[in-house]
Amino acid sequence: MPESKIYDITIVGGGIVGLATAYKLQCKFPNLTLAVLEKEPHLASHQTGRNSGVIHSGLYYRPGSYRALNCVNGRKQLVAFAKEYGIDYDVCGKIVVATNDEELPRLEKIRENGLKNGLVGIEVIDKKRIREIEPYIEGIKALWVPESGIIDFRGVTLKLAELIKGINPASEILTNCEVLQFEKGDISSISTTKGLLKSRYMVFCGGLHSDRLARRDKVRLDMRIVGFRGDYYDLTEQGMKKIKNLVYPVPNPEFPFLGVHFTRMTDGTIECGPNAVFTFKREGYGKTDFSLKDTMEALVYKGTWKLFFKHWRFGLNEYKRAFSKRLFLKQLQRMCPSLTMDDIKPGRSGVRAMALGDSGDVIDDFKIEYKDRSIHVLNAPSPAATACLSIGDEVTSLAEKHFGL
Repeated sequence: MPESKIYDITIVGGGIVGLATAYKLQCKFPNLTLAVLEKEPHLASHQTGRNSGVIHSGLYYRPGSYRALNCVNGRKQLVAFAKEYGIDYDVCGKIVVATNDEELPRLEKIRENGLKNGLVGIEVIDKKRIREIEPYIEGIKALWVPESGIIDFRGVTLKLAELIKGINPASEILTNCEVLQFEKGDISSISTTKGLLKSRYMVFCGGLHSDRLARRDKVRLDMRIVGFRGDYYDLTEQGMKKIKNLVYPVPNPEFPFLGVHFTRMTDGTIECGPNAVFTFKREGYGKTDFSLKDTMEALVYKGTWKLFFKHWRFGLNEYKRAFSKRLFLKQLQRMCPSLTMDDIKPGRSGVRAMALGDSGDVIDDFKIEYKDRSIHVLNAPSPAATACLSIGDEVTSLAEKHFGL
């Protein structure tokens, strides 16, 4: 990395949002020299490579919100991208299953929401139709969502990196390159584990560390990132016979999570989960992982405690399930009663970056801000991976306006 080289734009973060942003910038401005900095040895090591691999349709998000608009637009772009570049994907559809009468009004509300967001082909189906789609699933009614699917998000990220280099060989994708500090100016100096580099502008796509990077840049924040770990179980060979594609419960609007669900992955395996438990380490994928810094930052923040008090019963149940295969199975059996202990085995885990406001409320929309020659993607929760190319368009528009490209 020659110290004399000055990059036009440096993107901090090598997840799918960072690479999609770099790709969109490079497509629109092919002569710009970009640097993408990723602190891990490989791209897509955290949220991108550890999510459920679902192409979200745009079913749940508030109509008119950035999440809704970017999900629908991003999904269409993502599917077209996968087709063009041979990425593993399948628009297989999903069902959202109501198991009791209390869930039926919520199911109808989700359907109306989906229609407002422009989804095509969604319909409420009966028991018979549920069985035709998923023979082992029990429900009184379900919502059929044909535009949902599955994809290899890590594969998308690697292809984006390859395309960026193809457009401009002078641009660089640097792994094992953690940003230690930076000094802003007409030409910013960025100190990294691979040495010093210089850049005219910066874009931060830091995911689990977005708030820390913003604070270093003196961005005034009314939020903090708090990590929630999600554990998955895999279906065993005999269990895999009981699920074909994607099966979701009707989400409870009181809680900021979709509930445990079944997901067929692009390699043919089937995952069930995730749960959602507060994690004591932002990148802690083990149940006992701990970081004093991460824990203190979360627990001195009043928003964290307000969230805990608001949802203490939900949180307690999630923690019990995290350490009990039997309780996890019981939750899955609400939709698939024939599932047994022998049908599931412990799988991987991921950590989602949850942006909490001071009030303890989850910030449920994408949040992107400009400050002094920098753009910060402060909050990009699910469906950010599905929406990545659309988010890249949004950041490119902001860069064009504020960076004078």
